[in-house]
Amino acid sequence: MNLCLITAADYVAKNQVVLKGQRFKHIIEVLGCDEGDSFAAGLVDGKMGRAEIVAIGHDEMLCQVDLNSPPPAKLPLTLILALPRPKMLKRILRTVAELGVTRLVLLNTWKVEKSYWQTPFLADDIVTEQFMLGLEQAKDTVLPELIIAKRFKPFVEDELPSLIKNSKARIAHPGQGNSCPIATNEPTSLAIGPEGGFTDYEVDKLIAVGFEPFNVGNRILRVETAVTACIAKLFN
Repeated sequence: MNLCLITAADYVAKNQVVLKGQRFKHIIEVLGCDEGDSFAAGLVDGKMGRAEIVAIGHDEMLCQVDLNSPPPAKLPLTLILALPRPKMLKRILRTVAELGVTRLVLLNTWKVEKSYWQTPFLADDIVTEQFMLGLEQAKDTVLPELIIAKRFKPFVEDELPSLIKNSKARIAHPGQGNSCPIATNEPTSLAIGPEGGFTDYEVDKLIAVGFEPFNVGNRILRVETAVTACIAKLFN
């Protein structure tokens, strides 16, 4: 944890918060802090700064916070991702937050198993927990926006065009298009399919609303690898 995230519920007075649970344990046992020490902190969806320990109790601590620095800029990126396997989903949620993705769309496709949508890892509290772990790692405070799209055709035809407006829309698809462009740093909507890739029908539907295919080489990558590789190539 490189940044301790606090929420509005932690405040007990102006500029004072009480931290408990895993955050308390990490600050005491891992950071080795004591009364009078300070550590990096930030308010979820707010500013960053420092928190100074005023008092330490049995299982909680009172801190004075001074938050006056803006969080790092997000990537101008909407990531449209076929819902991955549940175990992979948790890691990807964290990675998306670490890399600074602005918006994540989890999309149903023909190769996404129906059982994936029943995973508890899609529960709001678990998604937020994974996002926050990524933000703590990267020293950021702003949660990615999450959109759940369980019906491919209606979403692509009716909702996706407005989401990708004013951005460069690209599909990462094995064997199609040119090589992935490098460091464009432009507003981008990036679609990545399931492990077996989008079907031809799905690719055609995405192309019809403005997406252009590209590839990252001859190797077929796991979804979590493709996410990191494509984002790293597209953005500095």
